[in-house]
Amino acid sequence: MENAHVMLRNVSKKFGSFKALDNISLEIAQGSFTTLLGPSGCGKTTLLRSIAGFYQIDEGEILIDGKVINDLPSHLRNAIMVFQDYALFPHMSIRENITYGLRIKKMPQQEINERLERTIQYLDIGTLLDRMPGQISGGQQQRVALARALIMEPEVLLLDEPLSNLDANLRNSIRAELRQLQKRLNITTIYVTHDQSEALAMSDSIAVLNTGKIEQIGSPFDIYYHPANRFVASFVGTVNFIEGVIIDIDEQYIHVRSDRIDIDVEGNKFKPEMLGKLEKSEKVLLVIRPESMKIIDMQNAQNSASNIFQGQIDHFIFEGSNIRYWIKAFENTIIIDIFDPGEAGIKDGIISFWIDPSKIHLIPL
Repeated sequence: MENAHVMLRNVSKKFGSFKALDNISLEIAQGSFTTLLGPSGCGKTTLLRSIAGFYQIDEGEILIDGKVINDLPSHLRNAIMVFQDYALFPHMSIRENITYGLRIKKMPQQEINERLERTIQYLDIGTLLDRMPGQISGGQQQRVALARALIMEPEVLLLDEPLSNLDANLRNSIRAELRQLQKRLNITTIYVTHDQSEALAMSDSIAVLNTGKIEQIGSPFDIYYHPANRFVASFVGTVNFIEGVIIDIDEQYIHVRSDRIDIDVEGNKFKPEMLGKLEKSEKVLLVIRPESMKIIDMQNAQNSASNIFQGQIDHFIFEGSNIRYWIKAFENTIIIDIFDPGEAGIKDGIISFWIDPSKIHLIPL
């Protein structure tokens, strides 16, 4: 990557005999928003803290602007971290909290005032300056913690699950504000979360971690619709898995047989190099998202049409914008999301459903 701002080269980190980071390489573009996504214990926070300089890595290199920073102390890396618990000083006013880093650096008061004015305008917290941390809400505390980081004008902003302590509605609101602010300032941002919806909504790029390794790096769309393996597919969003065997490949479809059914997968969505590696009799895993299927009218369902199947509704839940169905079909339980179903919806019984061949992802086993 020619415009890589942050680079990790073969980074490894151990705690005793436990390998928290295992040969991680990653390039992060200037001004991008990159999310480190994964379950608890996967290494994402360890990686973020290693970039910040709180942990010394055992192997590899960390570079910012092309310079190796392995041996630089955290305060010289120009990479500022916002912690999950915000870490505001309870005995200081909001003004004192925000300007603390500048005062430690003995910056002239006029410049402190100028930076403070710019920062509070970015985050709309001017009315909070004379209050104490205990007098403001969780959402306001999050903005103050972010202001304390941004006032330092760092090259890289590091965010460690900063929204996890907020309620759902406030979290959704602030993540939108944070993304807009990041774009406006064009600041390279690395964000840690285990929340897939946050990662998909906010990121230019997502790195999915598991057991200290990167499983996949890609855009939110690629991570969701073109997962590299079973772990990524199952961790990011709800998914249906169907194992099968390729029985034929033609100009339009990859034909897969699973138990007693045949499923057609649109072939032109795959890269030529991948298609060239697929062969008849090869075992594959079909990855199908709940929204990639439709419940259709049984009277209009043509038996000759491909990817139309019947199943029995096992149960369902109403989620507001959609109804989620669990369908018993061909010895599997298939999850289907139907959006804007109307008040009645379909309650029970045998239904027909169609799987969109252009929305099926295929992973060789």
